[in-house]
Amino acid sequence: MGASLSNLTDGANGSTIGPGLGDIPESCVACVFLYLTPPEICNLARLNRAFRGAASSDSVWESKLPANYQDLLDLLPPERYQNSSKKDIFALLSHPVPFDGGNKEVWLDRDTGRICMAISARGMSITGIEDRRYWNWIPTEESRFNVVAYLQQIWWFEVDGVVKFHFPADVYTLSFRLHLGRFSRRLGRRVPNFEHTHGWDIKPVRFQLSTSDGQQASFECCLDETDCEDANGNHKRGHWIDYKVGEFIVTDSEPATEVRFSMKQIDCTHSKGGLCVDSVFIIPSDLKERKRRVLKKP
Repeated sequence: MGASLSNLTDGANGSTIGPGLGDIPESCVACVFLYLTPPEICNLARLNRAFRGAASSDSVWESKLPANYQDLLDLLPPERYQNSSKKDIFALLSHPVPFDGGNKEVWLDRDTGRICMAISARGMSITGIEDRRYWNWIPTEESRFNVVAYLQQIWWFEVDGVVKFHFPADVYTLSFRLHLGRFSRRLGRRVPNFEHTHGWDIKPVRFQLSTSDGQQASFECCLDETDCEDANGNHKRGHWIDYKVGEFIVTDSEPATEVRFSMKQIDCTHSKGGLCVDSVFIIPSDLKERKRRVLKKP
């Protein structure tokens, strides 16, 4: 196949007799691009002028954008996208778009154009967060929001959140990103600290989600099961772990879907502590599973 492609390219330069890639009409190339992923389109754009022209076509890139991409643009100042091509809009929206005071972010997956979302711990309601005897905010580059909530010790553990958004039709997975223990860097090395980590092996934490159209999901587990590993084969202590709460289905972006989520361990017979709360992710379910499989490849 490589030889055939080489021959076609040679034909475009006039070195052989017969049709070459340069002879394919730009409109035909654009029709083919409708079935390719954005990275594939960008790679093929380097072949010749016709491919490069088709790779800049608004009709091609509008097909890669979600139907309600204007809802994402409305979160940005108009001068950021006015007079932009659809290709430039796709590139703009594939970077995080902050909203709700920067406590939430939404973006397009670069491979599929599907909507993903992250919600910072600062965008959630955390019981006791204002009392420094219990909680602290820790700046870190390990969070996309550059800060995590660290629990030293508490009896009533409760974290709640809500988001209302025009999610496109899809099946979404909601998960909490948590870390047992805190961490620091010494001489360039990451050093975990489990000084305050306790109580998470006694009773399970209950994770829940519900949507404005009546969907519900829940999940329970003990966070400090030291003999267990996460989905990527890591021991739970000292690693960021995504705890899947459940899935919900959106059939239409109108009206906006409200999603409520929480995690609780409110058994006051024992204290618990030593936990970092980073964020909640809402990502298309099969996209999340695909990326997890990639991470697990040797």
